[in-house]
Amino acid sequence: MLGVLYAALGAFTFALNNVTMRRGVVTGSVLQGMALTVPIGGLSFLVMTIVFGELGQLVMFPTAAFAWLACQGVVHFVIGRYCNYKSNQLMGVNLTAPVVQLQVPFAMMLAVVMLHEKFTVLQAIGSALMLSGSFITQGNSSKAKKASAPEPKPKPTFQPRVSLGYIFGLAAAMCYGSSPLMARPAFLHAPGVSTVAGGCLAYTAATLFFSLILLRPSAWGDITRLQRENLPWFFSSAVLVAVSQAFVYASLAVAPLMVVTPILQLSLVFRLFLSQLINRDYEVMNTAVLIGAFTAVLGSILVSLDTDKLTMLLDLPQSLADLLRYRLAGH
Repeated sequence: MLGVLYAALGAFTFALNNVTMRRGVVTGSVLQGMALTVPIGGLSFLVMTIVFGELGQLVMFPTAAFAWLACQGVVHFVIGRYCNYKSNQLMGVNLTAPVVQLQVPFAMMLAVVMLHEKFTVLQAIGSALMLSGSFITQGNSSKAKKASAPEPKPKPTFQPRVSLGYIFGLAAAMCYGSSPLMARPAFLHAPGVSTVAGGCLAYTAATLFFSLILLRPSAWGDITRLQRENLPWFFSSAVLVAVSQAFVYASLAVAPLMVVTPILQLSLVFRLFLSQLINRDYEVMNTAVLIGAFTAVLGSILVSLDTDKLTMLLDLPQSLADLLRYRLAGH
């Protein structure tokens, strides 16, 4: 029960992190947001490493493991985060979230191709639902903004730039989907070493890489133009992303992955309601967005569940269970 609570809190705080960041980039820039979230995230992981008494494990990672963690940190916390924030800025959280959620089937595809992991009919159905949810969400986004009463009305506050936002959303999904495959060999090279300490090293590499970006005068100039009104939103996002990661680690420590992973997918649903509460004037909300989001959530749950355990839990007829277990790829 405690693991379920931690996972739900992780999903909620992760959704709230996305919504607060979205509010910040309405008038601020993506680089301004990252200038706070990346180093604060690294500091938060350092604090967790100290609190858990695992500071000494930072020096136990061999060179190969550190190299993998450094790559994972740059890809996930810098490139992936930039693309995610940029997509949020261009078309809002409600349209971006189902696209970024495609990281789940993308990660599975890479696992099948590179690690020869199994890919069943159930996971194929889940992947198809996630892809469908993404397309459904985008389908009527432009129509929602064009619909109006016969009398002329003021121009809507927010006009989504769907095409470019979709490109950045897919890029974020690919970065987020590929980063676990970089973290896995790191821990294979350092068996028994703390994952929190590994996250601290990944964030350290990401912070150092991001600091190199600040050497560009244009980038530094952009960050120094941070408006006071945006500072609370960016700072809240930075703290929330670290809190959400802490809840995820806590949930995995006391509950099975099969229980935690589906609950974490609810972050997409939380985003819909939180965005309406906080960013109503800066989001697209219509029937297509709701249907697409819930379809993507259902798909992500099916993809993340263990097929054998699910068929046993539901006590499905043998013929249906065999069909869902059938491996389309992998050993």
